Amino acid sequence: MLSNKVKETNCTQLFKAAYENRYTWESDFSGYEGRCSWTDGNKEIKGTFSLGKDLKATVNNIDDEQIKKAISSQLWEVAIHRVRRSFEQTHGKNTFTFGDTNEIGSEIIVGGKNEGDKYRVKNNVVTMVHRHIHGNLIVILTKDVTHTGNGYLSKSYSSQYLDPTSKQDVKGKSFYKDDFILLFKGGPWVLASRSIHQESLEGTILNKQTFSFSELKSLGSSLEQSI
Repeated sequence: MLSNKVKETNCTQLFKAAYENRYTWESDFSGYEGRCSWTDGNKEIKGTFSLGKDLKATVNNIDDEQIKKAISSQLWEVAIHRVRRSFEQTHGKNTFTFGDTNEIGSEIIVGGKNEGDKYRVKNNVVTMVHRHIHGNLIVILTKDVTHTGNGYLSKSYSSQYLDPTSKQDVKGKSFYKDDFILLFKGGPWVLASRSIHQESLEGTILNKQTFSFSELKSLGSSLEQSI
């Protein structure tokens, strides 16, 4: 029979392997630019954008400030998750123990600094994130991923904000579908499109929007092939 210490070590190794299997950009990421568009199915708004190596997004040729901010927000949100931080940097003050196992994966219960957080892991992928962030409890469930050959990217997933005390839904689920492409041979994978739809607490679709990014090219060397 395995001791608690061995179980904890096995749990940490399982979670660390999945954490390190997430796709992140290399430290020499130089940024990229291209065309962008937003649509809700009724109207479409087009513009241009650039994302610098500092991960700051700039959207141009769009007058609607709300849409401009929405496009910039999606670019930043994707980019910030591509930053490589070691497991020790992120989770060095946490401990991990196994919970139950279901169709979503093996439950990882967090102790230490981030006590109260939970994850699930299946097939070397973090399939559930259950984290307390800025006074909210956010639950992310990943259903499908893109395998890049150098780590995975979430492709189909949902996010839900819950009241941390009552665990009641705050504003309904959001469902995401992301498509990524290789910026150039040997270069970074970047977002080509993101579709988001929200459901009410009763399950009715409230809205749907799609962000698209095309004619993408690196802000780095001119020798790099753009697509």
